[in-house]
Amino acid sequence: MLKAQLRLPELFLHLLQRCNCTSKCSKQVEQVHSLLVTHGYLLITDLWVNTLLYNTLIRTYLNLSRPYTSLSLFSEMLRHQAPPNSYTFPSVLKAIASLSQSYGISRIGYSLHAQCVERGLLDDPFVRTSFLSLYSQFGDIRCAHKVFDEISQPCIVSYNAMLDAFGKSGNMDLAISMFFRMPKRDVYSWTSIINGYTQNGCSTEAIRFFMEMMVDEDVNHGFLRPNEATFVSVLSSCANSNDGFALCRGMQIHGYMIRTEKELSVFSGTSLISFYGKMGRLSYAFKVFNGMSVKKVCAWNAMIGSLALNGRESQALEMFEKMKNLALCPNEVTFVGVLSACARAELVSLGMELFQAMSLDFSITPTMEHYGCVVDLLGRAGLLKEAYKFVRSMPFEADASVLGALLGACRVHGDVDLGNEVGRRLLELQPDHCGRYVVLSSIYAGAEIWDHAAALRKAMVHAGIQKVPAISMAD
Repeated sequence: MLKAQLRLPELFLHLLQRCNCTSKCSKQVEQVHSLLVTHGYLLITDLWVNTLLYNTLIRTYLNLSRPYTSLSLFSEMLRHQAPPNSYTFPSVLKAIASLSQSYGISRIGYSLHAQCVERGLLDDPFVRTSFLSLYSQFGDIRCAHKVFDEISQPCIVSYNAMLDAFGKSGNMDLAISMFFRMPKRDVYSWTSIINGYTQNGCSTEAIRFFMEMMVDEDVNHGFLRPNEATFVSVLSSCANSNDGFALCRGMQIHGYMIRTEKELSVFSGTSLISFYGKMGRLSYAFKVFNGMSVKKVCAWNAMIGSLALNGRESQALEMFEKMKNLALCPNEVTFVGVLSACARAELVSLGMELFQAMSLDFSITPTMEHYGCVVDLLGRAGLLKEAYKFVRSMPFEADASVLGALLGACRVHGDVDLGNEVGRRLLELQPDHCGRYVVLSSIYAGAEIWDHAAALRKAMVHAGIQKVPAISMAD
């Protein structure tokens, strides 16, 4: 009887393990899961099989990008007294890390840490490294460092997770120090440093470090080479760099990718499109886009955004329609691009229509960035009262980017009263931001309210705030 009891669960286990974890096999996984529940195989106690089944289900749903289902299964596992082991927690922690960073989610991570201590599982190196990666994801440098220090012989994965934690917290000096103390480095080590610089706005340093990587002896001897994540990060730095050589560097990287990659991946291609778009080289962006064998939504978004950025608003909106005709579903990023295009072209009716369609037709909840685009749309068209009314109707408090768009519109259209109100709110939010003082002062100067303009300039001097000097490309 016991053999028969084990045989079917083992068969289901093999079926789950054979699933290739693509969206196409999601139905099969759900069917196997349903059969396991219906026959009570997840309730078998005092046997290894129920823990193994739960572990496999948790990992399978995680690979299907369904982290909430994985966490729900973990709760069910505890409720049915199937003891989690060292294979359970890495998958559960990865599921938590993939969710939005919120106070509730981070608390779950801390409670699991305590649970691992109680169960005596924290000595397992995979469990420790999983917690290190989780704290890195949350930007909790203190807990990440504590876990790392408790590892007697850190492996390269642990080192890389710590590098990532330093980068997310902005401690690049510590990251560099650890990088050069590592007994061994791989492509993820190099990429963690490059990505850390990129995330912290240090574009020049990111590009320089990539160039150092390319002349490293491990790369020269073929032991390692840049991967997709490396290219995405360094191209982002090239796109955001003020260095006059950024375009040249990016094109060199593109050339290297062509020589070493069989074909561009979706994310590498998308990064190249964004890079060329920000550099104003639309012909190159189109060449990359048209050469991609697989074009996912992110590639279309990059092309739409590039067109909107370079004064091709009509083309951007045409691409949006073409994308929908191909049954590709727009996402949050898509609407940032099309709303920006509408704002630049002052297509108010269409822009408001698209903003409404986000939630009504596509079930997308607008974010602060989308509200900022609408404020920019109304402000550019001179509809300042409508823009201010829209800001006041927002479901959350407007941040500096939204108010900044409104203040800029007040300067362009010479609305002193509204500019004064919005400017004062902005100075409360960003008392050290020189640009806010300058724009508000310009509004006063434009209306010849010289005493107010002089008072603002004086306030800047007293606060020790200096205007950032302009840079001429001719210099």
